[in-house]
Amino acid sequence: MEASVFGSSQARIGIRELGFCGVNRNLGFGRSNNQVWFGWRRRSRVRVAAMAVRSEGLAVGKEGIRVRRRRSEEEGVRLFVGLPLDAALDRNSAYHSRAIAAGLRALKLLGLEGVEMPVWWGLVEKEAMGKYDWSGYLTLAKMVQDAGLKIHVSLCFHASSDRPKIPLPQWVSQIGQAQPDIFFADRSGERHTNCLSLAVDDLPVLNGKTPLLVYEEFLESFKSAFSSFLSSTITDISVGLGPDGELRYPSFPSKRTNRVSGVGEFQCYDKHSLDNLRLHAQLTGNPNWGLGGPHDAPTYYEMPNSNAFFKESGGSWETPYGNFFLSWYSDQLMSHGERVLSLASRVYDEYDIALCGKVPLAHEWYRMRSHPSEMTAGFYNTDSRDGYDAVAQMFAKNSCAMTLPGMNLSDKNLPQDSLSSPELLLAQIKNACKRHGVPVYGENSLSATGPIGGLDETKKHLSGDDAVLDSFLYQRMGEEFFSPEHFPSFVQMFRSINQPKLHFDNVPVLDRDEADVAGGLMR
Repeated sequence: MEASVFGSSQARIGIRELGFCGVNRNLGFGRSNNQVWFGWRRRSRVRVAAMAVRSEGLAVGKEGIRVRRRRSEEEGVRLFVGLPLDAALDRNSAYHSRAIAAGLRALKLLGLEGVEMPVWWGLVEKEAMGKYDWSGYLTLAKMVQDAGLKIHVSLCFHASSDRPKIPLPQWVSQIGQAQPDIFFADRSGERHTNCLSLAVDDLPVLNGKTPLLVYEEFLESFKSAFSSFLSSTITDISVGLGPDGELRYPSFPSKRTNRVSGVGEFQCYDKHSLDNLRLHAQLTGNPNWGLGGPHDAPTYYEMPNSNAFFKESGGSWETPYGNFFLSWYSDQLMSHGERVLSLASRVYDEYDIALCGKVPLAHEWYRMRSHPSEMTAGFYNTDSRDGYDAVAQMFAKNSCAMTLPGMNLSDKNLPQDSLSSPELLLAQIKNACKRHGVPVYGENSLSATGPIGGLDETKKHLSGDDAVLDSFLYQRMGEEFFSPEHFPSFVQMFRSINQPKLHFDNVPVLDRDEADVAGGLMR
């Protein structure tokens, strides 16, 4: 079957900003007229799946939980690729739009399910509470729809920690300057201003409204603005639950690296968190335990055994006080997750949409009995206590899938002296999800090491006997993604997972003299 997807071979879109050239067996890269382009080599016929995999509907699972139906083995994993974080920021640039459109066409040609679209609170409700500007995202959603792709929306109630810098709404930051206790604080009093403290969820700290009410109005406004896309083009919505969108405390203030790091710090020193801790201590008959967090815990970059709290033998974490504090600290996080997920589930209940939330992979020091990095992040998980069972229960209760990052990480590529094990931690969380019938979505980590950023490890989670994923989000479109060092390997990985089972009659043979794949994105 012959098909022309993009029309004339003259329709390449050049991308000035991408600094690469070269030739791959199946892909062509080069320069012409002072522009860089990439595309399939001319005069070659390559079989690709040009149709998107159909999405699933919703079904009623055990205990009445509405869950998204499992895809059959023949259908494979739904694969999304993240759009640039600022994809909707420069919406007036015709060049920017052409570059994104070219990238979308390349992904469509490969047969991917769709793209992830990050939607930032700080861009939509930037100037004033209740004043929403969805225009950039509506334009972007229409582009994706026209490309024949699906959208996984990520609603981001945090500020970006990486470039490009996307802050919280201006009016929220202004409130924070006058009321700094709306933000998390560590033992030294340092504030984490990239997201609101979970302790203020139900407090009228935002011009007389609670954060939960502001989130609800945001969700309702999104539903109204994108009603024509919901259940059709928009098939999945991820709800931001904390720093970087994850259900956790900001126990690490800076971006993680692959070097050995410390255990992080407990984040319970804003006024409202301390008030909650003090009340909890009084109710349990131990008022002195409510004066603050553990005094013998390490600071951010100290090793676990540098202080008494996390020591393997005789550490304070195993004392009655340790159990009191860690239970309270974890319960506060779980309660926040419950509030936000239940809110989203209620707002979007009428739509055939899969809701999900992201749980971090705090894998450093996992081989220690106390699992200190997980504890500071809010997960009371030890060698004798499964801290993720309650998390999975909470996701199941709200009919939400759980997104797990780091699926391109492997134990062998991480420093051995950090006692890290992303593989064991992933297995534990996936087992908890399996027990409670929670669908698992996967995501790669941008800090991965190994061959082509961990594509080999990613493939293990997407195929094979132990593959349990319903969906996978690959981060992220941009210069590196479309580079000749990376993109051909990504194509090879995707085809090896989803396309070998396709019947020949369902796979168009495209003549590259008739159609070139153009792509690339602005830096």
